Amino acid sequence: MRTHYCGDIRSSDVGASVVLFGWVHRRRDHGGVIFLDIRDRAGIVQVVYDPDTPESFALADRVRNEFVLGIKGRVRPRPEGTVNPDMHTGEIEVLGLELELLNSSDTPPFQLDEYTEVGEDIRLRYRYIDLRRPEMQERIRMRSRATAAVRHFLESEGFLEIETPMLTRATPEGARDYLVPSRTHRGKFYALPQSPQLFKQLLMISGMDRYYQIARCFRDEDLRHDRQPEFTQIDVEMSFTDEAQIMDLTERMLTHLFAEVLDVQLPPFPVLTWHEAKRDYGSDKPDLRNPLKLVDVADLMREVDFNVFRGPANDPEGRVAALRAPGAGRLPRSQIDGYTDFVKRYGAKGLAYIKVNAVAEGSKGMQSPILKFLPDEIVEALVERVGMEDGDVVFFGADIEDVVNESLGALRDLLGSDLDLVGEGFAPCWVIDFPMFEKVDGHLHPVHHPFTRPACSAEELRANPENALAHAYDVVLNGCELGGGSIRIHTVEMQEQVFDALNIGQEARVKFGFLLDALKYGCPPHGGIALGLDRLLMVMAGVSSIREVMAFPKTQTASCLMTAAPNDVDEHQLRELHIRLR
Repeated sequence: MRTHYCGDIRSSDVGASVVLFGWVHRRRDHGGVIFLDIRDRAGIVQVVYDPDTPESFALADRVRNEFVLGIKGRVRPRPEGTVNPDMHTGEIEVLGLELELLNSSDTPPFQLDEYTEVGEDIRLRYRYIDLRRPEMQERIRMRSRATAAVRHFLESEGFLEIETPMLTRATPEGARDYLVPSRTHRGKFYALPQSPQLFKQLLMISGMDRYYQIARCFRDEDLRHDRQPEFTQIDVEMSFTDEAQIMDLTERMLTHLFAEVLDVQLPPFPVLTWHEAKRDYGSDKPDLRNPLKLVDVADLMREVDFNVFRGPANDPEGRVAALRAPGAGRLPRSQIDGYTDFVKRYGAKGLAYIKVNAVAEGSKGMQSPILKFLPDEIVEALVERVGMEDGDVVFFGADIEDVVNESLGALRDLLGSDLDLVGEGFAPCWVIDFPMFEKVDGHLHPVHHPFTRPACSAEELRANPENALAHAYDVVLNGCELGGGSIRIHTVEMQEQVFDALNIGQEARVKFGFLLDALKYGCPPHGGIALGLDRLLMVMAGVSSIREVMAFPKTQTASCLMTAAPNDVDEHQLRELHIRLR
């Protein structure tokens, strides 16, 4: 059978007899000599058939793209002047001696021999063909190498790989559960896990000490480029630990992963507090390759005769911030005005800006309708604080703090791209000291999840829950939140206090009674982290959607075009599950 994969043959194999299997990637007839580029999962090799092997030559003349072939031949150097430096096998070719047609192929719905602008719906409908493309093959191989590297690292650190249930009870964690009806328990349902969170905490109570899992998770939520209804996470939990130890382990794991899979050395991971990240970048997942920062200027605007600025500047919940865009003065007026429409998507009412022509001339060297409201001394102070230079445009956000952060944070990302300011490579960071809760529609909700330990006592939490911080930490890479973790609550008293703060005390006993019971039996201090494997691979591969690094993803409407799922089921199945459709 096979002696080599197509993409693994090198000049060191010259003279060797080889047996290859694969698909016809491209066929070329050069006047009596037929060239077949044969592809398998390892790559492509050029096979040459000439009339000296009449039967094989006649068969090679009939094959077409995506036919499946078996080949026997001899490796030889490519003739002088025909070496292809862009191919791993570009120094050699295989002289075909025998050829076997294993299967023919209909004309594919799109070409695979070069990148084609085929729509994603067609790619997903024929995903088994799309996965034949060399770039998709490489991404799936990278995924396999990545999971192997993670397993090797965690095993070497003393972690046990333990599987947790896929059928469990519904315990909403912020998104909707996928429910599974029970045939044997009439009217009752299982839920597919949104994460293994509670089970890994129970494993710590069980004394397993160090657990990990490459875990499948399910969330019935609105989808984006970095979300899928089913996804994979690297799930880790440790007993008798603290934030520093978990963050150090995660850094070393990611550093090992990038070195093994990409041969890249990650830089150090700076640590930002949640407040610093919001203040400087408007986001708790900042892309540190982008040098732009937001600058607070509210104190300069409290007395100006411009209520758009003065109002938020004097509001305890407001913010006035400036964002300097170096060299943006060269952009056309239409593009600068277009940024106003852009920030409105994030709740901003508008976008004021100052175009800086000659900073040395003060207000006279600038253009903006808001300058008439700003005294010269305020303009001078802005110049110094923001660091204005000739050719800059300085944008301003003024509103409640969340709106300013979201709108200017998004604008910062857009300007970084438009002005070509984003650096190359990878820029990781940690974000710590998250608020324990956020208020939504007048009610408190956990920023991470209700099993995160507050960074205060139960008494302090009871007295002032809105100001409580959490023992939580997120790891961010190139503006993408790879994952988050926390030190967990390990006492019944603190867990019940958190449930009370969320006003779900009675409900919690019904949903999480098993956890509250378990906490009574000597639960050790513990914590962990969960990293989104798909998001991580998306960043490593340099693609814009996690669908590009998953073998069989769903569309943005959570459907599978290839298998036509979800689908109707027959009445008999529904009756067995005690379900009636309305």
